[in-house]
Amino acid sequence: MFLFFCCAISFAQQITCSPKDSVAFKTKIKQVKLISNASNFGDSLVAIGKTFLKTPYVAKTLEIGEKESLVVNLHGLDCTTFVENVLAFGLISRTDSLNFTAFTNTLQKIRYRDGNLDGYGSRLHYFTEWIFNNETKGLVKNITNQIGGKIVKKEINFMGTHRDLYPFLKNDGNYNTILKTEEALNQNEFCVLAQEDIAANEHLIKTGDIIALATSINGLDVTHTGIAIRAEDGRIHMLHASTVSMQVEVTKLPLVDYLKKIKSNIGIMVARPI
Repeated sequence: MFLFFCCAISFAQQITCSPKDSVAFKTKIKQVKLISNASNFGDSLVAIGKTFLKTPYVAKTLEIGEKESLVVNLHGLDCTTFVENVLAFGLISRTDSLNFTAFTNTLQKIRYRDGNLDGYGSRLHYFTEWIFNNETKGLVKNITNQIGGKIVKKEINFMGTHRDLYPFLKNDGNYNTILKTEEALNQNEFCVLAQEDIAANEHLIKTGDIIALATSINGLDVTHTGIAIRAEDGRIHMLHASTVSMQVEVTKLPLVDYLKKIKSNIGIMVARPI
């Protein structure tokens, strides 16, 4: 059962959090304090990410209730909420505010357009917009073009053309907001480092970089996300909430070889946390 409560911040913030996650947050803060002094932010993010190892993969953890709220779920993660939680803990670890309010404020800033929770349509559903919007907030830098990425022009309309897959889109207001979001996205181009070019540019990817897997699936930009980690073999692997093992893990194969097994993958986008 989830608890609903509000925190008094700059605007009313409705949070969905379970007692289990309240306990998990306290445990996580203790773990984060032990690694918050790491000098390199990327190393800190990976260390925080590793505290989630073996956490179960759970799909659609944000699709709760009838009204959009800030969902705090630390015991079941999908690929995006894994990245968001790690980044949020990483950011507050650099401040003197290692508390629940600072965490939820930061999580909201990351997850929603311009940091404003204003209904389902304000969530950054498409990861290309997630990267762009979080870059404008100064939280990440899109480095895809700097590491060999090339411009891709693709129509993004998966949610709008698959309304039946998203319960919140039964609401006409939510649906129309998503259509407007897709229209805006389709005015822009985005860079992708093609799968066949990753090996030659792998040395430019750093531990802690956010990796987004670009796809050939019609209407979609990204199908999966994770965090880069340079492993003992000297290669870039990915720390992620896996849909195969159904838990948070580090890929056994280097990223280059891992991607070759995904038929729809066309390459990656890379965002470096600041």
